[in-house]
Amino acid sequence: MASWKIKPCSEVTLDFLIEQCAKRYPNILLHSRQEARHQKVVDPLTGELVGYARWLLPSTHVTTDDGRPQWIDAQVPDVTEFDKKRFQQIAESAWWNGRSDMRSIDDMNDAVMDRILEQMSYIKLDYLAVHPKGEGKGIATAPVASGIKVAESIDVPIVTMSYKAGRGVYTRLGFEEVDRVIQDDSKYGGAGEHGAYFMIYNVNT
Repeated sequence: MASWKIKPCSEVTLDFLIEQCAKRYPNILLHSRQEARHQKVVDPLTGELVGYARWLLPSTHVTTDDGRPQWIDAQVPDVTEFDKKRFQQIAESAWWNGRSDMRSIDDMNDAVMDRILEQMSYIKLDYLAVHPKGEGKGIATAPVASGIKVAESIDVPIVTMSYKAGRGVYTRLGFEEVDRVIQDDSKYGGAGEHGAYFMIYNVNT
């Protein structure tokens, strides 16, 4: 188990955080491999990674009717047990110490998402990120639109939680808001309004 150390704020630079995330991500990509699907958006001119999406398939749709993995081109290839252990060791060596005082801000959001997921089977868009220099270029639209095609092909709706900045992408692609949670994040240094918007894309409508 990792031995976490407190670091001065001056040492927690952006480059340092990127370095630590790079240590953790091979292990993260292998986590829940049967259900998780991953997409990356690459700039065709520079080869740089400019966008990323993580999806979670419902347990009822992780395989096709003939037993093959569903959406196989977005599934991370399996690796040897040796590599799994190596990736885990590297991940455990990374520094990671998020703000413990902010963890409760997600409790209400998690409760709403859990309630929605209990109602029926959904593909969950679990994470969507765009590099800051790629904002406004349609990079977020590409993986979401791709996921919609998969959802329609297997007749399973999509659910996601969006923050305010991303709502426009989902709305333009046909998602509808079904719930929201607005909290005051000023005590954590935020602007005061921390909004989470729960969006659903209904297939065949």
